[in-house]
Amino acid sequence: MKSTNQDPDCNGRFIILRKPGVRASFLFINFFLIITALYQLKPASRSLFIEALGAERLPYVWIITALTMVVFITIYHRLVARHSRFKVVLGTCLVISSLLVLFRFLINLPGPIVPVSFYVFVDILSVVLVEQFWSLTDTIYTTREGKSWYGFVGTGGLVGGIAGGGLSALLIHYTHLQTPDLLLTAAVTIGIIFTLTWVMGHIGLYCEVENVVPVEAAGKGGWRVLGQNRYLLLIAAVLLLAQLVSPLIDYQFLNTVEASYPEREARTAFLSLFFSVMGFIAVGINLGITPLIHRYFGTIVGLLIQPLMISLFSWAFLFQSTLFFGCAAKISDRGLSYSINRASKELLYIPMDPVIIYQAKAWIDMFGYRIFKVSGSLLILLFTQWLPVSIGIAQLSWITISISAGWIAIIMVLRHEYHRVCEGQG
Repeated sequence: MKSTNQDPDCNGRFIILRKPGVRASFLFINFFLIITALYQLKPASRSLFIEALGAERLPYVWIITALTMVVFITIYHRLVARHSRFKVVLGTCLVISSLLVLFRFLINLPGPIVPVSFYVFVDILSVVLVEQFWSLTDTIYTTREGKSWYGFVGTGGLVGGIAGGGLSALLIHYTHLQTPDLLLTAAVTIGIIFTLTWVMGHIGLYCEVENVVPVEAAGKGGWRVLGQNRYLLLIAAVLLLAQLVSPLIDYQFLNTVEASYPEREARTAFLSLFFSVMGFIAVGINLGITPLIHRYFGTIVGLLIQPLMISLFSWAFLFQSTLFFGCAAKISDRGLSYSINRASKELLYIPMDPVIIYQAKAWIDMFGYRIFKVSGSLLILLFTQWLPVSIGIAQLSWITISISAGWIAIIMVLRHEYHRVCEGQG
């Protein structure tokens, strides 16, 4: 986010658009539609991949996705550096919609190439659409305004997750549409996003403003900033251990779903409904529980809830490998990550210099997350397929519990640093 003042002309051609709340309402709708589209595609991509190759092959596609993402983001940032971000967003929407239509006609071809490519495509566009949205949003808010309105805008994404998953489940259950047809409904949604974004730009809602620090500089200096700052290094460790655990839980969850729902349409409908329920829970936690935890117990307790709940449900899954405990572990991972954990981690950054934060977050988001997700995938392959004596899906919980224990220990160390930094700021 910017810490500089905006040019008044950047607030829109119409006086009403100069009100942060009005702009936030437009952005809420835009983010809602983005996540709605993604949660039509996520259940479809998972279900189609499982049908083609089985859930046990998921770690391989996660590794392919992470490696592809690094190459793609490098190219994408060069594109943004040469062209207007607004035009890049519009062009991206058109390209994605066209590719979704193409994938719809190719998806029934025999062989694993198309389902694998589609899975990778969905994961990449998930990152691109969200990053594009926030990059444009950051051009029209000051830091002070962002602290007031970003929570509201972000809630649009949580509600979009509920709507996207629920819509997909309804379409599969109550219409003649099948899993591949969700690609077309998502393409229509992204077409609406294109139109809304064009209108928002045309009425002057967006304005190109220089960022605090260029993306390239942030990416190059991020790891050095972490190495020189113990507090940021501990934050990075907490965030990256969460990424290390996530593939393990996702692998258990999707294998359990595959066993419970061998038929494609039933599996897609279940995944869609599950993502909708998870979004609903995340919204409830975000609005009802997170403020109370932060008010009465503080930021550190907010950070502890996710690894504690993951440990609890991983332990339960170890002894009863049922769909219920697989879903509970998944919600404790992603549902809490999208709600109380996200709010808590953002509070950790507030005492720090904005430029240092930008540099550190750029490295963590662009490289650290992918490195640790690949590491989690390699752990799964090592213990379930590559070692002479492999372990079952349920026994992966021992690894998850061990990582969560280290995660909790680092949070306790971080607690002392957090209080020290806050006292220094005061």
